Amino acid sequence: MTKNSLGARATFDTGSGEAFIYRLDKLEKDGLGPISSLPFSIKILLEAVLREEDGYIVNEEDVVKLAKWNAAAPADDEIPFKPARVILQDFTGVPAVVDLAAMRSAMARMGGDPQKINPIVPVNLVIDHSVQVDVFGQSLALERNAEIEFERNGERYEFLRWGQKAFDNFSVVPPSSGIVHQVNLEYIARGVWTRPEDGGIVAYPDTLVGTDSHTTMINGLGIVGWGVGGIEAEAVMLGQPIYMLVPEVVGFKLTGQLREGVTATDLTLTVVQMLRQKGVVGKFVEFYGSGLSQMTLPDRATIANMGPEYGATMGFFPTDAESLNYLRRTGRSPELVQLVERYTKEQGLFRTDATPDPVFTDTLALDLGEVEPSLAGPKRPQDRIALGDMKKVFQMSLTKPVGPQGFGLAEDALSRKGTIKPNGMPGAELNHGAVVLAAITSCTNTSNPSVML
Repeated sequence: MTKNSLGARATFDTGSGEAFIYRLDKLEKDGLGPISSLPFSIKILLEAVLREEDGYIVNEEDVVKLAKWNAAAPADDEIPFKPARVILQDFTGVPAVVDLAAMRSAMARMGGDPQKINPIVPVNLVIDHSVQVDVFGQSLALERNAEIEFERNGERYEFLRWGQKAFDNFSVVPPSSGIVHQVNLEYIARGVWTRPEDGGIVAYPDTLVGTDSHTTMINGLGIVGWGVGGIEAEAVMLGQPIYMLVPEVVGFKLTGQLREGVTATDLTLTVVQMLRQKGVVGKFVEFYGSGLSQMTLPDRATIANMGPEYGATMGFFPTDAESLNYLRRTGRSPELVQLVERYTKEQGLFRTDATPDPVFTDTLALDLGEVEPSLAGPKRPQDRIALGDMKKVFQMSLTKPVGPQGFGLAEDALSRKGTIKPNGMPGAELNHGAVVLAAITSCTNTSNPSVML
């Protein structure tokens, strides 16, 4: 139970009634730190620590420590962070459900009530990683692959159906619904959650951990979240915090707008290259500046998705008008959109072009108008190649020594050709540099409809 030692709990009007809120500005009024100038991502962590302060797992000193976040030299201390929810992909999610079932069995053997074993926070398991493609090149391929999947793994789906009925706060998204990160972005994410507290409800930011490194895609919607291992995810499911060092936050200022014909992929490859050169491993990256207002939310999600490739814990975009528009476009209720808008504005978590720049540990900047069409590669996304240089660089890479930018082919191997016969279709002869079409299974590409087209 929350102690509210700092007296930050108050009420505010959600538009659909009153809710409790743990006010961040109360901490600044009480002289605990310059809360209004903190990066948005740090404010969200601070709210979670403030709201969960119980004097046992989360203490008042944890709140004070984070409220005094020093951009130049963040404290070399751990803070306990309790995310609002957990998202699982099936490779790690199914074992987690098995563990919960085993805990219930153990509780029953000890004479206790097995019904007490439940996730404490909402958990969504999205089945996507293990799905195979058996049928392709046909209009009914999606439906047929789904049928084969259920036939092939019937026992697993019976078990998951049992789990969904047996456990509180647990739901399963079936195969053929989409990649976990896209399902999270389009359907599951709320922006702001509510839960019962002391006879009322409390509103708080949507935060999460997920069992996939590209969980960071959700950062494009103004939601703090990143990938963790299965054991960490299970701990959060059962109410335990993640202990993390107080992070450094690198601010990435975006100005201008992309030229016609330049895509989100081109921008993402440029951002990845710049951040790899900067060095952001283990740090938060937070995007700011007037250029954000020129970016669609799918464009932001594409950049956020690539957090693991540029090495950051997160690539965070604060909530703004585009975030609200995306919630509307994807069918969220007017009441939820109103709650997100009112809550984020009340807490100083809503960005506009007039918002003063937060204070960051370090910064870098990019004029979107300078981004040029690019390709990744030949092997790593940070080795960006300008589209105009593609032919020259590719030809050079063929004979370069084997490494990130070379394939080490001998001169006599450059003229070799091969024939393929896909799915019984007429054969095609390929040589080095042939361009082929393949299934788009990258969760980065599928984060953005314009890039897929």
